[in-house]
Amino acid sequence: MNQNQQGRPPRRQASGARQGQTRRTAPAQQHSGQARSHARAKAPVRRRDQRRSAILRMLLCLMAVAVCILAAIWIVRSGTNTVDEVMPGGSHTTGTQQSTGESGNAPAEQAAAPAAPDPTPTPDPAAERIAQVMARNGENATLNPAEVKDPDTWSANAVEILEGLQADPEYEDLDLTVQDGFPYLLAVNREAGVVTVYASDGDAENPRYTKPYMAMICSGGPDTPTGYFHTPVSYQWRLLAGPCYGQYATRIWDAYLFHSVPYYTQHKDDLEYVEFNKLGTQASLGCIRLMVVDVKWIFDNCPIGTPVVIYDDAANPGPMGKPGTIYIDPDDETYRGWDPTDPDGENPWDDRYLTGTTIRSPEAWEEWDAAQVDSRWNNTINETDLQGYSTDYKTEGTRG
Repeated sequence: MNQNQQGRPPRRQASGARQGQTRRTAPAQQHSGQARSHARAKAPVRRRDQRRSAILRMLLCLMAVAVCILAAIWIVRSGTNTVDEVMPGGSHTTGTQQSTGESGNAPAEQAAAPAAPDPTPTPDPAAERIAQVMARNGENATLNPAEVKDPDTWSANAVEILEGLQADPEYEDLDLTVQDGFPYLLAVNREAGVVTVYASDGDAENPRYTKPYMAMICSGGPDTPTGYFHTPVSYQWRLLAGPCYGQYATRIWDAYLFHSVPYYTQHKDDLEYVEFNKLGTQASLGCIRLMVVDVKWIFDNCPIGTPVVIYDDAANPGPMGKPGTIYIDPDDETYRGWDPTDPDGENPWDDRYLTGTTIRSPEAWEEWDAAQVDSRWNNTINETDLQGYSTDYKTEGTRG
């Protein structure tokens, strides 16, 4: 009994211990469960924060890369050279050293970058002189452009051409000595289609016709005679073979004359306009055709007895070059009947082409300008007669 009684308390104590332990561990277990629940609740937040941190780091890296790229572009555009180069004298330097002009012990002048080439082309003095010659009437050449030579070569070219002709037996009587009362020599290059006017070279003891004064476009033909002549007579209008008519005609020799492009009738508005477009080529029956502005200049300024030489040289039109030509539209009934260079006040072309395409020396331009002021050539302008009719250019007829 005592033993049983003595043994029971330990059992009760043990039981009590377990109960007490149970009582003591229950709150701890509850607390642990709450912690785990709290941790599980915070896990998504931590993962979200980790993702945000990763994204932020990535953005910072991208921004750093972008800054580096922009800095590199700015360096390239600002002209900084970061490529190694070999300096004059064989020394080696970096682009940074070259841009600052300091390369170790190398002199600053060796480190300096070479100057960039000037993109502006070097002006051609000859081209500038030619442009000055063409400035006043170069745009008049609406059909064929002018072929102007360097003015600095005109005189030398003239002496070579004329003395070359004198050496030819056919022209052994060609006299280049300036004759009193005859200020000009007219030289016709039949093959090239150019009349070059020569004036005195100004030599005090032995003046010669070797100074190029002006060059005119013209048309001759296979039957145009070559040789040395003196003009015998001139006409304001001249009946030509065909019949057709020419203005401001000056006879060269026999039946051959300087005259305008032919007219079907003796009327200024009845020009053979298709023939006008042939100037500069061999197109006549033998006479020398010119624009009105040029043939009238001969009529007004070259007195009867003026020396004329006609020769062939297809390769060299003359010392000044070859003038251009003007185009007349065969279908334009308003303008086609008139020579565009005719100074007549009734000319529908007005004064657009008044100077023609003639290549003029400074002296010739000075004379031209003075004549516009004092009207020295106006009293020989043929009377205007608009009673003519415009013959169709397909009509067969003789070309003078």
